[in-house]
This record gives sequence, structure tokens and C-alpha cells, in this order.
Amino acid sequence: MPTYEYKCNNCGHTFDVLQSMKEEKLKKCPECGEDTLQRLIGSGAGLIFKGSGFYLTDYAKKDSGEAIR
Repeated sequence: MPTYEYKCNNCGHTFDVLQSMKEEKLKKCPECGEDTLQRLIGSGAGLIFKGSGFYLTDYAKKDSGEAIR
């Protein structure tokens, strides 16, 4: 489920909501109670590869072990 950021155009309150894509947009601000919420366009989530099975951890060239002096 994506996290959406909302901002109230009346009081300026911003907050994040974990919400299904099928759910309707929120309308009422939890701070001032007005129906002036706007869903903001976010940058999305970052993707981080950890562990084995990725190029940098398994298939990248290894150092020869000895430095040339």
C-alpha cells in the first residue's frame, strides 16, 4: 500500500496516510475539520538492494588482495 501525503489548504497542516489505491481521497482535515485537503504528489519510496544475489555483492570484481608498492 502506498503512503500518500495530504495538505490542508485552509490551515496548512500536512500529514501522511498509508492508504490503498482503491480508497477515495481524504477530504476533511483532522486539525481544522474543513473539507480542503489536497493530496500531494510525492517522490515515492526508495529502493535499496541488500544481501546477496546482486551485482555489487556477488559479481563485482574483487581486489587482487595485494597492493603494488
